[in-house]
Amino acid sequence: MANTYSQMYVQIVFAVQGRENIIPHKKKEELHKYITGIIKNRKQKLLAINCMPDHIHIFIGFKPNICISDLVREIKTATSLFIKEKQWVKGMFYWQEGFGSFTYSHSQLTDVINYIRNQEEHHNCKSFKNEYLELLKKFDIEYNEQYLFEWYS
Repeated sequence: MANTYSQMYVQIVFAVQGRENIIPHKKKEELHKYITGIIKNRKQKLLAINCMPDHIHIFIGFKPNICISDLVREIKTATSLFIKEKQWVKGMFYWQEGFGSFTYSHSQLTDVINYIRNQEEHHNCKSFKNEYLELLKKFDIEYNEQYLFEWYS
């Protein structure tokens, strides 16, 4: 749309169905590249991405030419098919329903990018569940425990 100017930064977080640790570490760079292509094709700007064995963080410079839920749906659908076709996991692969999206200001870019890049180190000290609940609280997002991701110990 002509004369539309925006500056939005969004972190997107979603998990593997059943929170299984099944995304192979040795394949994560290939998955990152695949997701980068999806994001670029939708005219968004990837700022950081890091896939853990059971969840993923994606940070984008977001333009209002697409709905976030449509972008996430496209990423989840395409990557599920990609992982199945590559036979990275035994059986079927699915992402859990839903996702988290959190917005940041331009002054927070470096901190968020570093946070996402250092997920492995971060998760040595904190579980994904604790991390996700902290994000919801930090952003003052009301939630119902019944509808959060499936949590396993």
